[in-house]
Amino acid sequence: MRLAGLYEGFRRRANEAVMSELTKPEIDLPGGDAPTELTIRDLVVGDGLEAKPGRVVQVHYVGVTFESGKEFDTSWDRGRTFKFAVGGGKVIKGWDRGVRGMKVGGRREIIVPPRLGYGNQSPSPLIPAGSTLVFVVDLLSVAV
Repeated sequence: MRLAGLYEGFRRRANEAVMSELTKPEIDLPGGDAPTELTIRDLVVGDGLEAKPGRVVQVHYVGVTFESGKEFDTSWDRGRTFKFAVGGGKVIKGWDRGVRGMKVGGRREIIVPPRLGYGNQSPSPLIPAGSTLVFVVDLLSVAV
């Protein structure tokens, strides 16, 4: 029990150190028409644990619309990371599919077509209905 507590404290401090070195990414939109399929591009390939269905991941992210390039959400500005269970249905389908296979330490660009995002619904005035979404996601941890 005591070793588990020491390990958890070490892991938390190590994670905080890694997070303090990361910076909020700038998103460079690709030219041309918005893709109609989920598009994934690893900007940095991680070497830690892999994000798999059922595992809880902790990420930092930035999201913009493909059409305007305007930022609509970011964990960075809140100063808090975001956690979710991969494949648990608590995030848009593009995220559930887009983070699978990422490894801790990785940074990935995920372009989500409307049918895997919010579709014709608008969850916010910052995201017009039918928008293609572009995210850059940093995978910070995976709980097994």
